[in-house]
Amino acid sequence: MKVAIAGAGSVGTAIAKDLHGNGHEVLILEQDPDLVTRLRPTLDVTWVAADACEVSSLDAAGMATVDVVVAATGDDEDNLVISLLAKQEFAVPRVVARVNHPKNQWLFNQSWGVDVSVSTPQLMTALVEEAVSVGSLVRLLQFEGGTAHLVEVTLADGSPAAGISVADLGIPRDATIVAVVRDDRLVVPRGDTILDVGDEVLLLVTGDSETAVQQLLVGQ
Repeated sequence: MKVAIAGAGSVGTAIAKDLHGNGHEVLILEQDPDLVTRLRPTLDVTWVAADACEVSSLDAAGMATVDVVVAATGDDEDNLVISLLAKQEFAVPRVVARVNHPKNQWLFNQSWGVDVSVSTPQLMTALVEEAVSVGSLVRLLQFEGGTAHLVEVTLADGSPAAGISVADLGIPRDATIVAVVRDDRLVVPRGDTILDVGDEVLLLVTGDSETAVQQLLVGQ
């Protein structure tokens, strides 16, 4: 997979290092040539000293051949512009954008070319809630401009789903159970899988089905 990362800050370079280590082809675009010169010897990926907010720079870097773009600069406005150009001008299949300021989260959607937005404060909140919340629906990750979410529910005593098979739960058509974690073991859900108290159930849901899912797994 070929991945282009805009921004050579601590976030961008950390992502690049991980992806490169996993065998992916990585391209980093950074507008500060001095920073590129300093970092190039430390990471064996393709470096381009260019402004990722300029169409000509993206074209010269070969953006049309990229599978994924990661807009990881420290400026939300730049990340939105990069996302929009990647999607509209170069039809990049997957665009992931960093949200620096939570108040700007609402902008990071498909209208701006963003497939997945990542907000560190929101992720930390979700991890805290996931660690302490039993019997509550917790949003872990947002996809597709906010229309779909990965959510988690740890079934509490009295959950209406306890003792019920996946097939008999009546999960809405626009939601699906993707995994069940039971006693630190991953269970791939099947129709005859019986849910139990203490199970961590992970689901992919849309906004329209989230309420129904909560009622089925948590109750009123």
